[in-house]
Amino acid sequence: MSNRRGKIATAVALVVLGVAGMSMWSGVGMRDARADAAFYSIDEAQAMGAPGSIIRLEPMNGAPLGASAYRVLYGSVGVHGEPIAVSGVIVIPPGTAPAGGRPVVAWAHPTTGVVPRCAPSEARFVFQSMMGLRDMVRHGYIVAATDYPGLGTAGPHPYLVGASEAHAVIDIVRAAHQLPGADASASYAVWGHSQGGQAALFTGMLSKSYAPELNLVGVAAAAPASDLQTLLRDDADTDGGRNVTAMTLWSWQRVFSAPIDQVVAPTAMPAVDALSNECIESPLDMVERHYSQRPLEEQFLSVKDITDVEPWKSLLAQNEAGTLPPDLPVFIAQGAADRLVLPTVTQAYVQRLCDAGSRVEYVELPGVHHGFIGSDSALRAVGWMRDRFEGRPAPSSCVATPR
Repeated sequence: MSNRRGKIATAVALVVLGVAGMSMWSGVGMRDARADAAFYSIDEAQAMGAPGSIIRLEPMNGAPLGASAYRVLYGSVGVHGEPIAVSGVIVIPPGTAPAGGRPVVAWAHPTTGVVPRCAPSEARFVFQSMMGLRDMVRHGYIVAATDYPGLGTAGPHPYLVGASEAHAVIDIVRAAHQLPGADASASYAVWGHSQGGQAALFTGMLSKSYAPELNLVGVAAAAPASDLQTLLRDDADTDGGRNVTAMTLWSWQRVFSAPIDQVVAPTAMPAVDALSNECIESPLDMVERHYSQRPLEEQFLSVKDITDVEPWKSLLAQNEAGTLPPDLPVFIAQGAADRLVLPTVTQAYVQRLCDAGSRVEYVELPGVHHGFIGSDSALRAVGWMRDRFEGRPAPSSCVATPR
């Protein structure tokens, strides 16, 4: 057996062991028969309510520690300012709410795909995919987990479009206030991994202007996609980079009418289409995608550097995370062994935040790869958010740069 085939076989074996052991990935990828496709379908008039208004909801089973859970369809704002519907899940802890209401944590999920059937709210083990959920429920926090636009609801999903993600994140927090018995407070934190890390950062950038009635107490992100230009340029020769680039180009062609045929070789389009129609919900899916993307190893982009070609250059720049309000505390975790979101990229973003006056707690975990930094840092992230809800001073790892 060749070395490459041996590595694939090892990956499959680890997946089998992980599923058997009910790991963080347990069964994600198995679709939930209880999620009726009609739940996600609406007519235009039903999306005309205020952002955060609930269009439809249904109870869900399986939430941990006696919590109640609901699959929700709620109003939000699309990439062109149009009213849209977005789906997601809201988890409410058991017991009586404290005075002032229950704090809310908005969970922003990592990449699951770019077509409607890849919605986390449809996955059988959606609760296991929310990193730190049991700990958040134990602390009495409502957890509001958006699918993002175009996942569940009609696509395509505006993949790695920061403002689109942030609007969906904020609006499901608003939706949590509409649920009977939720007793949500105005205070919330956002916690996300990878694509969800980008969503968390953009939530921090937009929350004050988009939802002044809410009080965002902190932003927590694991391996956030903060620099898309570097992600698409420097990772172009890796499996993960080809996957991300293919889905981004495929999505943005449909969302922004960006001409994909000007940057992708015609012979590569079948593989791009295949990758963009597969979901990423378990390590086994990544093994499958390894084979789907293999044609792109031979030929993919028809330009030397896509980050220099318009309109892609401008779109990438628009979706690069900026600095946050300096009074908004930030927690960022990064795996030192991450080969998709490189540690040097995250370190550079952290330094930008520090230079802008933010208080940032930065945690780098040795030996941790991209897929596991969300789970491996979850308890620490939840503890950090608990301190923000309780009003404790935010710690900072920032060191002044020499002038």
